[in-house]
Amino acid sequence: MKFLGSIHPGIVHFPIVLFIFYFIFESGGILLKKEFLSKASYIILVAGLLAAIAAVLTGNQAQELVKQFVKTNTGEYLSLIERHEQYATFVLWYFFSVLIFRTYLLVKKKFTGYIRFVFIVLGLFGSFLIFKAGSLGGELVFRYGIGTQLLGK
Repeated sequence: MKFLGSIHPGIVHFPIVLFIFYFIFESGGILLKKEFLSKASYIILVAGLLAAIAAVLTGNQAQELVKQFVKTNTGEYLSLIERHEQYATFVLWYFFSVLIFRTYLLVKKKFTGYIRFVFIVLGLFGSFLIFKAGSLGGELVFRYGIGTQLLGK
């Protein structure tokens, strides 16, 4: 399982990009009234969700590696890891909920009118959550050296 933890830094960028693109495509499809952008945003949302599942799973393994490496389990960075994990997990469940809501509206043929504008707000808030999770992850890497050889020295 060490392999899964080691690929987390590479995997994590996929859901970040895909969810941001989802927001951009969704907003563009709604504001510009372009159906192909709206359809593309749905596909991007599904791909982002799959990538987020991989990022959370590899992140959990990376966290276990850090806990094994640092025997004392103390330090400011451990609480930072927990907050990063909470935000990342929330992002996963948040966008899963957006997907379920959007799918329901599509199936019921109610993804029309002003309800579509709700998804611009949902995408914007989701982008903020991604920013928070990413900022915490970046702080773990650049301040504490988590996931780099700095931790081992």
